[in-house]
Amino acid sequence: MSEVLYTVLVGFVAVERLAELVVAKRNMAWSLERGGRESGFAHYPFMVVLHTGLLAGCLLEVWLGHRSFQAALGWPMLALVVGSQALRWWCICTLGRQWNTRIVVVPGMPRITDGPYRLLSHPNYVAVVVEGLALPLVHDAWLTAVVFSGLNAALLTVRIRAEDVALRAAHA
Repeated sequence: MSEVLYTVLVGFVAVERLAELVVAKRNMAWSLERGGRESGFAHYPFMVVLHTGLLAGCLLEVWLGHRSFQAALGWPMLALVVGSQALRWWCICTLGRQWNTRIVVVPGMPRITDGPYRLLSHPNYVAVVVEGLALPLVHDAWLTAVVFSGLNAALLTVRIRAEDVALRAAHA
């Protein structure tokens, strides 16, 4: 029974990801109409595969690996998953039309320093890191948590560098 509930949770996260893509597509069109430029696009396909792999890995490891729900770990991890979603949507709402899953900078737009961006340079990536570790561990899918977290650390190193370069160039 817990596997079914976990599958529903992963399904909710997948739907949330699809909602993000809708917002990102709308924001990309808005940005391009205003002269926005995309950078760092070479790593984007890997990011899509990695994040899709996270969701698939969660389900495969739980169902095929017969992972069980361990309440002492599962409930705190579920709280972190919910918290990471809240932080992600706080970032999306704070950035408004400037938020995207891609690195797009619109010339002349001010750098956002409100909301979670007054506390951290890249709060959305904090949400990604927390979710990538916590979502698998809700149902003891530790292998998925370790593999995703390692690959995601490498990806975020590249992505944050690319984003920082794009933002510095736009706000120089």
